[in-house]
Amino acid sequence: MSLEKDIEMMIESLDLKLYDILTTSEGEETIYRVNITSNSGGISMDNIVDATKLISPLLDVTPPVSGDYRLEVSSPGIERKLTNINHFKKSIGDKAVIHGAEKLKYRGEILSVDGSTIAINDDELGESKIEFNAITKARTFFEW
Repeated sequence: MSLEKDIEMMIESLDLKLYDILTTSEGEETIYRVNITSNSGGISMDNIVDATKLISPLLDVTPPVSGDYRLEVSSPGIERKLTNINHFKKSIGDKAVIHGAEKLKYRGEILSVDGSTIAINDDELGESKIEFNAITKARTFFEW
């Protein structure tokens, strides 16, 4: 089993969901960032602490990167980038802005993901379908 699958199983044991894992650099520091979401709404600091305590010993045994790194467990935020098909699947029901080929722009609720096709209820166009490969950028948004 892969490290990501092991982390996902651990996160799910807390009744949380793994959103994504990113390895990034800030200055000279390497950060192993684990983003989690909740099945029932927002993420609390207790959720972050519990997930960190669960994941950290696994990473002591199976380091995710060579050399020094910092583990950072957090929420991806209420407004977040959608960069892969799984992000769209995990964002069904959320509002999003999706930029497509030929400067098309969709804004509305993500309805479904079928294979590589994303259905969105665009505020002006109604239900529209977009192929994932035609998307140039996308993010969720929250209406206050």
